[in-house]
Amino acid sequence: MPDKRMERLLALLKQYSWIERDQEFTLASGRRSRYYIDARLPTLHPEGAKLVGDIIYSLLEGTGVEAVGGMATAAIPMVTAVALVSADRPRSLPAFYVREQAKEHGTQRAIEGPFPSQRGAKVAMLEDTITTGGSLLRAIQQVEAEGAVVAKVVVLVDRREGGCEKLRSMGYDVTTLFVVPEEGCLMELSIC
Repeated sequence: MPDKRMERLLALLKQYSWIERDQEFTLASGRRSRYYIDARLPTLHPEGAKLVGDIIYSLLEGTGVEAVGGMATAAIPMVTAVALVSADRPRSLPAFYVREQAKEHGTQRAIEGPFPSQRGAKVAMLEDTITTGGSLLRAIQQVEAEGAVVAKVVVLVDRREGGCEKLRSMGYDVTTLFVVPEEGCLMELSIC
């Protein structure tokens, strides 16, 4: 039976996220593409945020994860959505985010939010769109350097350009919600 939440989230992604043009975009990975997926837009939409939070919380049940995190800025709405949804569930999941570099003032932290203080604590890392996985891997390495164990990685949209495969080859448990077909047009549901 199809998951109505996933179908609705896909509709929001198609409505708000997909941008295609003749002039190429430069992606965070440095690669160039005729299409861009701005997955922040549906994760900042009220209905999209609720769907993202609910779907990801369901994926994390039974994993022993104690917190959810991701790279600033794109993953912030996602981790916030999961934290908000978790407030009404049996297990609350605080959210944190990883800066590209530690701030130079105040606390000078690279990781912001209620990050688990106990070494070995299990966390999930979230990403809105993945290409090569470089920025997500750097965030994972920062989290692991602080003593947490990345027990789960959840990616909203995989561009199928090697990022998820790289993380899986390194031993990470990666779940992708949506993938871009090889022909690079409309998105389709992935098998979770």
